Amino acid sequence: MNEAAVLEVGREALWVILKAAGPIMLSGLGIGLLIALFQALTTIQEMTLTFVPKIIVIFGAIIFFMPWMMQTVIEFTRQLFDRMVALG
Repeated sequence: MNEAAVLEVGREALWVILKAAGPIMLSGLGIGLLIALFQALTTIQEMTLTFVPKIIVIFGAIIFFMPWMMQTVIEFTRQLFDRMVALG
């Protein structure tokens, strides 16, 4: 396995990580922005107001996107195993 193949596998692994974590992080970012806007408009500065909705939304996003995330990771793993079989 040469350097180019190792770099390609690393690049694909990073891309899979971004694809799998992206929806969860974007949902957390979206609800965080909405809560910050709400807090700025109402001048309510309660610390627990930020954590509970974020946890609920992130948990819901994990449940909603889990099949797609698992399919992405499984597809990458199969490609990686196929490359290992081709090497040896």
